[in-house]
Parts: sequence; structure tokens; C-alpha cells
Amino acid sequence: MLSYMLRRILVSIPILLVVLTLVFLLVRIAPGDPAVAALGDYASQEAVERMRERMGLNAPLWLQYVHFLGKLVQGDFGRSLINDVPVSQQIRRVLPYTLELTGAGIFFGLLFGVPLGVVTALRRNTLLDYGGRIFGLAGLSVPAFYLGILLMLLFSVQLDWFPVVGGGELSDLRDNLHHLVLPALSLGLIMTAYITRMTRSAMLQVLNEDYMRTARAKGLRERIVLLRHGLRTALIPIVSVIGVYSIVLIGSSVMTEVVFSRPGLGKLMVGAMKQRDYTTLQSIMVIYASFVVIINLVTDLAYGMLDPRIRYQ
Repeated sequence: MLSYMLRRILVSIPILLVVLTLVFLLVRIAPGDPAVAALGDYASQEAVERMRERMGLNAPLWLQYVHFLGKLVQGDFGRSLINDVPVSQQIRRVLPYTLELTGAGIFFGLLFGVPLGVVTALRRNTLLDYGGRIFGLAGLSVPAFYLGILLMLLFSVQLDWFPVVGGGELSDLRDNLHHLVLPALSLGLIMTAYITRMTRSAMLQVLNEDYMRTARAKGLRERIVLLRHGLRTALIPIVSVIGVYSIVLIGSSVMTEVVFSRPGLGKLMVGAMKQRDYTTLQSIMVIYASFVVIINLVTDLAYGMLDPRIRYQ
């Protein structure tokens, strides 16, 4: 298992390097001049040139790229063009909110999706199965930000159970969880639809396998047969959809943070785009890209843990 983990980690390093290169190039070819964005449209040409020199934009592209990677290795994301605050400081302030929102969305998706998928597979072509399939189709059709608005109207405006906007204080666990419920549900319910459909499909493929009948013939309890022999075998495609949708969830969290006016990387990125703060925007894109590579790595490692045959392929 250790050698498999090392191989997957080594494969992830060049992938991350390619992604960082794409981020660097995309920011450089984006329309607009960062120096003009920092000084304003009415700045003189001399001031713009001095700012470009200060930002290192007059250097050759390859040298800018080397400096970019060197600063990343040191954990230096540069300074904001708007308020001259270190970008790493801004990211450290809002990153916990994005991590908890994404983690809570995944938690709700697993909590509701896997049991519902198993039950609908066992009750195939019943009213419960039809209801689960309709729920899955609806979840695939509704954007997370729109569902967030509906939840806000019902539970915040009409029932006054949860706060409308904000992320709460991280130091106050109760206040923080109170602000987290609705945004996490808006992401988690849609992830539940994906996981429910995949779990149902995977379970239907294994329920009538020979090893399932053999396990029942040995006198094992039905719960043990379903969980140990059925669900464990079906986990490979389920883990795949969890990995894929976790990446989608990170993207969906951007609009969710805007809808609920939560602090987070998404809201910070939208603000950087509006203000043309290229340094902050580039840094946040690097963080998001790193999340994608890490999630893919964790998914690959989960494959090896669930199915030992994968480690030796």
C-alpha cells in the first residue's frame, strides 16, 4: 500500500505543475493591464511603467514564471493590488469558511445519499424507489445557488430559524454552525442526488451476484451481506462520483458564498475579479487548482484501500 501511495503522489506532482502553469498563463493573457488596474484608468504612462516594473511585468515571461513558482514554494502569494495587504493573510482569514462549507456539503451528501441509494435499490420499482429517482433527477436539475435562495426564503425569511447572511464567528461553535446549516444543505442536498443515483445503480449490479447468494446460503445476516459484501463491492463507482462531485462542489461553493454573503475563497475571488486584483485572483485560482489535484489523489488512494487489486495494476 505504501508503494502505491508513493506512486500516486509522484504522479500528482507533475499534474499540479501543469495546472499551476495554466493558471499563470491564463492570468497573463486575461484582458486588461494589472498596472492600470492598480493605478486607475487616468494614471500617466510614466506611473504605469513604474508600476509594471515594480510588479515585475516587464521581465521576460519565463523569468516571471520562475519567480511565480519560487514565491509559491516559499508560501508567498504576493500583495493585493487594491489594499496592499498580503494575499496569504486574506486567504488564511477566509479559507476555514470555504473548507467547512465544502466538508459539510460532502458530509450531508454521504449521510443522506448512501442510505437512500441502498434503500431504493432494495425496494426497486416501488413507490419509495420512484420517489428516490424523482428526487435524484430534481437534484441534478437545480443549481446550488438557486436551491440556496429557496432554503433562505423558507427557513430564514418565513420561519426565521436560521440567519439570512453571514458566516458566524469561528470562535463561537454554536454561532458558526447556525450560519453553516443552510449553505451546507444547499450543496449537500444536490450532492445527495448524485450519490443516491450512483449508489442505487451500483447496488443493483451486485445484489444478484453469486457471492451475495453464497453469503446468504452461509446463514449470514442480511445486514452483514448487504454492508460487507454488497456495499463494499459497490463503493468503487460511488467513490468515483464522490471525488468528481467534490470538485464540482468546490465550484458551486463560490456562488453559494455569494448568495449567503459568507466569507470564503469564492466571495474573495468574485471581489478580486470585479476590482481586477490580478494578484489575489491568481492566488485563489492556485488554491482551487491544488484542491482539485488533492481530491483526485485522495480518490485514487481510496481505490487502493477498497480494492487491493488496483494497487498491483
